[in-house]
Amino acid sequence: MNTEQCWQTVLNRDPERTATFIYAVRSTGIYCRPSCPSRRPAREHVAFFPHPEAAEEAGFRACRRCNPKGTPQPEPHAELVQRACRYIEAHLDEPLTLETLGAEVGMSPYHLQRTFKRIVGVSPRQYADSCRLNAFKGQVREGETVTGAIYEAGYSASSRLYERAPEQLGMTPATYARGGEGVEIRYTVAVCPLGRLLVAATEKGICAISLGDSDADLEAALTKEYPAATLHRDGDDLKQWVNLLLDHIEGREPHLTLPLDLRATAFQRQVWETLRAIPYGATLSYGEVARAIGRPTAARAVAQACASNRVALAIPCHRVVQEGGGTGGYRWGAERKRRLLAQEQRGATEPMQMGMGLD
Repeated sequence: MNTEQCWQTVLNRDPERTATFIYAVRSTGIYCRPSCPSRRPAREHVAFFPHPEAAEEAGFRACRRCNPKGTPQPEPHAELVQRACRYIEAHLDEPLTLETLGAEVGMSPYHLQRTFKRIVGVSPRQYADSCRLNAFKGQVREGETVTGAIYEAGYSASSRLYERAPEQLGMTPATYARGGEGVEIRYTVAVCPLGRLLVAATEKGICAISLGDSDADLEAALTKEYPAATLHRDGDDLKQWVNLLLDHIEGREPHLTLPLDLRATAFQRQVWETLRAIPYGATLSYGEVARAIGRPTAARAVAQACASNRVALAIPCHRVVQEGGGTGGYRWGAERKRRLLAQEQRGATEPMQMGMGLD
């Protein structure tokens, strides 16, 4: 666990990570949720655990105020924020102000801005930007021209999309529409304990980490995602990242810190950030992730966000399981998910048996 990030979460009383770990106070013998409203203890008295059972094994007892063993209380304003999201989605082609949105859901502009960002993770304007971007990408995939897609998606002017394209698309809208034409992507494939591992990167960071049984299948999937990009197979430039991933799979490098170049909706980004906060060796259910991001009815959408994850391991969607104890689905195969979870829970005491390395 990254204890400094955990401590910052406790200081901020961050509700979005309330289900990803708990903290215990040695001076009182009590453990709490990160969002507990109780007085903050001194840092030297705090220990962190992935789940309540681990804290209790260490001799701590549950806080009565935040009830860390029970189900988190639903966010009281979640329904209003959902209404705001639906309104934004239906009015992408109209000027949007906090006053208009607040009047629609019965909340002051200031309160709406703070509540929306706390629950959704982004501001109403950023959410609208994400919705427009998603609409633009859908229009382009269906054959619409770039100009037509820009206006069909609700942008008031083409400049509105182009000025945010580097951050949101990783490339210009026209380049995206051409399947990444002009973008150089380096990739390599290595053998690993889970079969074949493909790592691909743009100049900004890793854009794909895939697991499979054959180089041909992995390369075909990368080509489908970027049909017009220039792909170079080059193991030397990516060797350091590949070795980190191999160490991670075998349990020698529990915490991955890799530069990523991803395209995501606001919801996907929120889910993925929550997944990255799940401690090594721990799991959450799809419902727990949904509740952690303030969307308790969005378990199915969480599962879809996990399935759309293109960077295996770096965003650990394998740590999200079914409520009843089953492992659930996995983009790269249920057996790989089972083995990853088993390896993490063993604490890397026994490396997986297979050859590994670049070839």
